Amino acid sequence: MSNDDIVDTLNDLIETSKDGEYGFTACAKHTSSSELRSLFLQRAAECKTAAAELQPYVVQYGGKADVGGSASGALHRGWVAVRGSLVGFSDQAMLDECERGEDAALARYRKALKQELPEPLLALVQRQELGVQRNHDQIKALRDRAKQQL
Repeated sequence: MSNDDIVDTLNDLIETSKDGEYGFTACAKHTSSSELRSLFLQRAAECKTAAAELQPYVVQYGGKADVGGSASGALHRGWVAVRGSLVGFSDQAMLDECERGEDAALARYRKALKQELPEPLLALVQRQELGVQRNHDQIKALRDRAKQQL
């Protein structure tokens, strides 16, 4: 795998992490549950940390680390705001949107893991992918529980 390919893969994951940070922060602002707000803010902080862990490796491999999210992430956050205004920013709607965001993040991490990343990058990306999977599963379980309570 060339250094340019490594940089592209890592920058894609940085964008993914920044999208998660911004998305969880946006959902935290619009939830009525203090428990969910706390969870979303914790997840936002974890996403911020994930991006920060990847950025030095981009420089190490000769690239310039992305510092923002992706265009699709910005569109998703815009959709959260539009949907929230239409359905009243319900906790259920915020959980739905978080799960959608985590689905996208999981797909991008799985795509990255199909690349031939050198060690210790492979171990780092594998560890972060496990965190994304944990986030996804937790958000999905909360969403499913919230649906049952309707």
